[in-house]
Amino acid sequence: MKILATFLLALSLPGSKFAAPPRSPQDQPVTRQAGARGKWYMAESGHAVFCYGPVRMLKQPSGFQRFATFCKGDQTMVPLKD
Repeated sequence: MKILATFLLALSLPGSKFAAPPRSPQDQPVTRQAGARGKWYMAESGHAVFCYGPVRMLKQPSGFQRFATFCKGDQTMVPLKD
């Protein structure tokens, strides 16, 4: 009975809780960005751009030109390199 009372008293003291063993680096969950579905394209300027929208063909004076839509940054439409 004394052992049980001592055990319960030890558990009620602050800082005497049983701690879970530290997790190894392999057990850490992998975090991903949600909703970052898009694709990298080569812009006509020679830079790579990441765009979320579909590729559209628009008529230009020199013929049809492919445009990537809804690109990251401040660009809505980016002309693509063929």
